[in-house]
Amino acid sequence: MSTVNAQHLWNKSFILCLANNLFLFIFYFAQTTILPIYILQDLNGSLSQAGLAMTLFMVSSIAVRPFSGLIIEKFGRKKTLYISETLFCLFAIAYLLADSLTMLMVIRFLHGIWFSILTTVTVPIANDFIPEKRKGEGMGYFVMSINLGIVLGPLMGLTLIQSTSYFTVTSILAAIICLGFTLCFFIPIQNNRVSSPQLTAKRKINIHDFVEKKAIPVSIMAMIISFAYASIMSFISTFAASRNLLAYASVFFVVFAISMMSLRPFTGKLYDRKGASYVIYPAIALFAVGLVVLSQVETVFGFMLAAIFIGMGFGSAQPCLQTLAIQRSPKHRIGHATSTFFTCYDFGIAIGSILLGMIITLFDYSFAYLLCAAITAGSLIFYRFAVAHKPT
Repeated sequence: MSTVNAQHLWNKSFILCLANNLFLFIFYFAQTTILPIYILQDLNGSLSQAGLAMTLFMVSSIAVRPFSGLIIEKFGRKKTLYISETLFCLFAIAYLLADSLTMLMVIRFLHGIWFSILTTVTVPIANDFIPEKRKGEGMGYFVMSINLGIVLGPLMGLTLIQSTSYFTVTSILAAIICLGFTLCFFIPIQNNRVSSPQLTAKRKINIHDFVEKKAIPVSIMAMIISFAYASIMSFISTFAASRNLLAYASVFFVVFAISMMSLRPFTGKLYDRKGASYVIYPAIALFAVGLVVLSQVETVFGFMLAAIFIGMGFGSAQPCLQTLAIQRSPKHRIGHATSTFFTCYDFGIAIGSILLGMIITLFDYSFAYLLCAAITAGSLIFYRFAVAHKPT
C-alpha cells in the first residue's frame, strides 16, 4: 500500500519517484538536443528533417495523451508504469540502431507514444506518496525534477557530443533511463484500478473516458500559459542569435532553473497554507514582466534578468496549476486529470510554436514576446472568473 506519514514529504518512495522522473527528462531533453546534430552530420539530413523528427515525437505524444487516463484506469498504475517504461527504455536503446532517416523517424513516432503514457502515470504514483497537507509543496518538487531535466539534459548532451560520438552519448543516456526504471521496482505502487461498479457504469466509451471535466478550466489556463512559454522553448536560441547573445543561451536556462528552484520551498508551502491564488497571481505577473523584459533585451544583463523573472513566474505557476487540476478531481480520476492537463499543455506548446514562428517571420521577436506578455497577463482574467472562484 502507498501510505505516507501525515507530514513526512521526503519519504523513500517519493524520492525514488523524483529520481526516476529526473532521469526520464534528462534523457528526453538530452536526446532532443543532440538528435538534430546527428541527423545533420551523421545521416546527412536537412534542417527540415531534423524538425520533422521533433514534430513526429510530439504528434504521437499529443495524440495518445487523451487516452492515457483510460489506459491507467483499465490496467492499473503498476502495470501501466512497468509496460510503458519498459517500452520507453527499449526505444531509447533502439536509437543505437537508427542508421537511416526512415528508421529514426519511425523510432521517434513510436517513442512519443510511450513517453506520453509514462509521463502521465508517474504523476498519480508520485502523488500517492505526498501528504495531503503538503500537495502543493510536493508536486512543486516533482515538477522541479522536470525543470532540472531541462537544464541537465541539454548540458550533458551538448558537452558529451563535442568529445565523443552520438552512439556513445546515446548509450550513456539509455543507461540513465534504464537505471531510472530499476528504481521503480522499489516503489510500493498501488494499482488503483476502477472498481466493478465503476467499470459497469463505463461500459460504453464516452468523453469522460478521455477527459476529466473538473480539470478542464485549470487545464485551459495551463494551455494559455504554455502557448506563451513556447516562445521560450522554441525560439530562445534563435532570438539570442539575433541579438548576438547565442553564447549565453544555455546560461539562460541555468539562471532560469536557479531562480525557479530558489522559490520552490516557499511557493509550495504558500500554496498549501494560503491557497493556489496566492501563488498563481504573482507568478503569472512575474512571467509577463519577464516576457516584456525579454522583448527589449540588448545586453547580457537584460537577458539574464528576463531569465530570472521567467524562471520565478512560469516555474512557479506550472506546478501550482498541475496540483490544482489534481486536487479538484476525484482520487480515482487523477490519471484522467493528469492526461487532460498535459493534453492542453502540450497543445499550447505545439500551437504556440507554429503560430509564434509565423508571427516572428511577419513581424519580429520583440512583437512576438510583447504579444505573449499580453496573453499571459490577460490569462489572469480567465483565471479569476473560470478557475479562482471555485473552491480549492
